[in-house]
Amino acid sequence: MKNLEILKLFPEPVLKYKFENFNEFNNELSNYIYNLYENDKEKKIIKSNEGGWHSPDFQISQKDTIQNKFALALQKYILNACQNLGWKIENKQIRITSMWSIINKKGNFNVAHTHPNSFLSSAYYVKAPENCGKFQIENPNQAKRYWYPEIKSKNELNKDFVSLSIEEGDLLLFPGYLSHKVSVNQSDEDRIVISFNVDIR
Repeated sequence: MKNLEILKLFPEPVLKYKFENFNEFNNELSNYIYNLYENDKEKKIIKSNEGGWHSPDFQISQKDTIQNKFALALQKYILNACQNLGWKIENKQIRITSMWSIINKKGNFNVAHTHPNSFLSSAYYVKAPENCGKFQIENPNQAKRYWYPEIKSKNELNKDFVSLSIEEGDLLLFPGYLSHKVSVNQSDEDRIVISFNVDIR
């Protein structure tokens, strides 16, 4: 129709970076994570993971460790995300409050969840073989889940969720309120992701 202007208001951000020197970092991070896995005798942490292993929190304050070096290297990406989102960060303390890893083997996945009390959340890909499961963001408009007409053709104005293809070294940063999940790992190889939460005070 002529003279139609569709105003796409209130976009929800997911910032996607390629982490510098990710191959070098990922080799050491993978060793660190598998070591945590081998030493976790109980393996009882269950949050959004269905069948996968959820690590204990990383000890990122231990200097000169790979997890500490990784946390330090993340700072410029976190700062850039805050700047792009237009957040006031002058004279503020920006800190990673927690960091952990999930290993998803074949058939494992993560259900939809948010990260409460976090301004930023994340997903960083240490190991991401083909068909290991896409990262999915759900539409945060709750009302549309309960009262919406039948969809004839899918488009960006009526999607329930968006699936993102990911590769090793990809870093996703997004607001903690955004509901997200991971589809089933259909690969015979492990999928390893690191997540962390960011607070601003």
